Amino acid sequence: MGDVERFPKCGRASAGVARQYGGALGKRANCQVAVSVHAAFDAASCPLDWQLYLPREWTDEPGRCRRAGIPDDIVHQEKWRLALGLLDNVTGWGLTAPVVVADAGYGVSTPFRRGLQERGMSYVLALTGKEVAHELDIEPHQPGYGGLGPPTLPRYRTAPRALSLHAVDAAAAGHFTEVSWRQGSKGPMTSRFAVLILRPAGKQALAGAQAASGGRNQRDGVLLTSTVLVEWPAGVDAPMGYWISNLPAKTPIAELVRWAKIRWRIEHDYRELKHGLGLDHFEGRTWRGWHHHVTLVTAAQAFLTLRRLDPEVHRPA
Repeated sequence: MGDVERFPKCGRASAGVARQYGGALGKRANCQVAVSVHAAFDAASCPLDWQLYLPREWTDEPGRCRRAGIPDDIVHQEKWRLALGLLDNVTGWGLTAPVVVADAGYGVSTPFRRGLQERGMSYVLALTGKEVAHELDIEPHQPGYGGLGPPTLPRYRTAPRALSLHAVDAAAAGHFTEVSWRQGSKGPMTSRFAVLILRPAGKQALAGAQAASGGRNQRDGVLLTSTVLVEWPAGVDAPMGYWISNLPAKTPIAELVRWAKIRWRIEHDYRELKHGLGLDHFEGRTWRGWHHHVTLVTAAQAFLTLRRLDPEVHRPA
């Protein structure tokens, strides 16, 4: 499971600090941003690896980096690249993720999805619903060549539509079904879901299709297919969630929903990391110090998690 966490800070000296969007704050604020990879299942989760995100304004000031103890080989990378690097680290340790899940910050990135695909990793990633796609059965058209300039390339005659509009069509066709994914404090967690097989469109999707076919002039114009999961609870005016996956098209909808909804586990355990173990209480400024801190917090949470899951551990009455 990939995630991004923000750490509010004061001043300019702490490694990687900058005015950035803070999810917990809901606005841009002075903070550090970290990319992390977690192992998670229904009963528990635990971070496996972390790395601070280094904004470009830091790499443009080598002296500032040296004062914060940032190694010379650390360069600016997009968050999705950092996440792929952390997943490569975990794979190098001999661990294999059955499915990678992440929020829409990663899901909307076609290069991130392509990176997972190239690594042979399955994924279920959140989307915003604003992404566009073509229906599965629509095929591109090959315009005639006029004799001047480079050869014309295949293209779709109709414009792609937003996922939210595809969801409306699915609802009208009665494709939504009720699915329960876990037991909550007030009973089973249940909602209505539909699975759509679509061809994601847009500049990134086109670039991905061209890369998969060997180049711009080699492709037949057909965009790649993806499985899209949509949540639309009964009595609600619009869908509440979208996810994209490369799992086989015949994957049971209950399995897709389970993976899509498992992020609740990491959000639940973040409360312990922050409020119980002081994840965001580090007051140092250096790159090495921050990574030491989160490593110790991770070890503490892993210990507590193993104790909770151990049936032999004595629990006071």
